[in-house]
Amino acid sequence: MRVLVTGGSGYVGSHAVRELVDSGHDVVLYDNLSTGNRALSQGFELIVGDISDRDRLAPILETVDAVMHFAASAYVGESVSNPRKYFHNNVESALSLLDAVLASNVRRFIFSSTCATYGLPETLPITESSPREPINPYGATKLFFEHVLSAYNVSHSLRYVALRYFNAAGAHANGMIGEIHDPETHLVPLALKAVLKTAPPLKVFGKGFDTPDGTCIRDYVHVSDLGSAHALALEYLANGGASISLNLGTGQGTSIKEVLDSFRRLTGLNVPHEFAPPRTGDPPALFANSAKAKEVLGWVARRDIDEILMSAWKWQQKLEAAKYRI
Repeated sequence: MRVLVTGGSGYVGSHAVRELVDSGHDVVLYDNLSTGNRALSQGFELIVGDISDRDRLAPILETVDAVMHFAASAYVGESVSNPRKYFHNNVESALSLLDAVLASNVRRFIFSSTCATYGLPETLPITESSPREPINPYGATKLFFEHVLSAYNVSHSLRYVALRYFNAAGAHANGMIGEIHDPETHLVPLALKAVLKTAPPLKVFGKGFDTPDGTCIRDYVHVSDLGSAHALALEYLANGGASISLNLGTGQGTSIKEVLDSFRRLTGLNVPHEFAPPRTGDPPALFANSAKAKEVLGWVARRDIDEILMSAWKWQQKLEAAKYRI
């Protein structure tokens, strides 16, 4: 199939593109490059445009069989300080994209969603039936769009898979693509930049959580595993699968201290870090039950925290050696 990938020059989108091509699909990337990086789309067809531009999208949609939608604003903290941006980009512009899709013959849609739709979990691990009560505008916009997809499935036979990521991390095994964010807010790249002294010591928020070592526990899933889930979701829809929302995680919680200890074990290097007060609303632990993704798609996360760290380390060293900056 030929697939339109919005946000294909971004972190997760660029890895999904590689998995799609490896599975025999054709891709066309569509990105306004506001947060995506052109370097991550090298070697692929890239159309620079905004998802709100229906006139630009219309002729492209006539040439594709499915849409994968990654293009969104995705900083939790920024969504709190600037919710207007998030409701504009993640809801208003995304609705324009869907209007363009509905005006075409495309009826297969894969959505990049998030575990932030769940908010503060009552029980762990988090399943798809857990209450969805987001505590920030970012999670609220993603949940809203899932509701839109559900409604359009009924009214317009738009079949979709919404994939709720947990903590994406790592870099591609070929060493050619990885995480490039500005600003960077994710734990793993911030830790590795601290080692390379291209960033200040890692700030660890909180050390008195109700966890075995006092630091937050999260479910770190390799970005290439996320990419493979998108290829499997496309196959699922191509085979007539019904619309569904699925968690994507390892099911294994890893604390911040365990991440830092693992990096030291793997490389012999210490991550410079300092503790800071916990952030408001940070839950002590978040990790997924992804049994449904295994049942429906045959998907499991195959890469562990060691592979996540070493692939990310290889990528960060490459960026530093090349003095690659954005």
